Amino acid sequence: MIKALFFDIDGTLVSFLTHRIPDSAVEALRKAKANGIKIFISTGRPVSIITNLVQIESLIDGYITTNGAYCFVGNEVVCCHDMQRKDVEIILKDSDSKGYPTVIVTEKSFVVHNNGPIFDRIFRQGLKVDNVDYSKTYEDIKDERILQVTPFINAEQEAELSPQLKNCTLGRWHPDFVDITAVGIDKANGLVSMAEHEHLKIEEAMAFGDGGNDISILKKAGIGVAMGNGLEEVKVCADYVTTPIDEDGVKNALLHFQVI
Repeated sequence: MIKALFFDIDGTLVSFLTHRIPDSAVEALRKAKANGIKIFISTGRPVSIITNLVQIESLIDGYITTNGAYCFVGNEVVCCHDMQRKDVEIILKDSDSKGYPTVIVTEKSFVVHNNGPIFDRIFRQGLKVDNVDYSKTYEDIKDERILQVTPFINAEQEAELSPQLKNCTLGRWHPDFVDITAVGIDKANGLVSMAEHEHLKIEEAMAFGDGGNDISILKKAGIGVAMGNGLEEVKVCADYVTTPIDEDGVKNALLHFQVI
């Protein structure tokens, strides 16, 4: 029996077209909640830029953020995994030498290093992230624990950089950037931590996703659901492929598995 739902945000809960959660998904989650199902977020976004869940905030029981590096329920931190500083320095040195933007995330801060047009195009215009403090620098957060670094590089550049990062996990859900966390830290790891905290069995969890960084949690959960708009490599890893997000994908999956 499914007792908990875990949702990626961008492309899974929130439409890339409307930048909102479809009404059908909101209503489906309300019904699931009324049926005693717990609802969790599982996202690559850090806490500071999770700004697009207002429609369902009252329904959410907990969060897996920064691809599993920082998980919490209410004011209680479930887990927090920081990167080794030498790996961060390697990435930033590469960013400086090649001139690409890199996002640095701590528990509290969101810093854009080497800001450029690609960050604005993807995050501000594409993902509607408009609350970034561009005045913050790496020097301002050097004493904070760094949880995730996101360089704006393509897959070929990633292949050149990744052999230097011996203590990291890389997860890509967008062709223009890759999220980097500490080794072994991904959404599946976040699921395990959250399940232990909530006294859930893994097989009682259903996870939804559309991007490459969702593959680990879709494989780990009792049921993994890929969105119809998701990447092909995500769909082949899922137990079920629902319709696209803008075609009632969340609602249809929950109906299919009789969660609602």
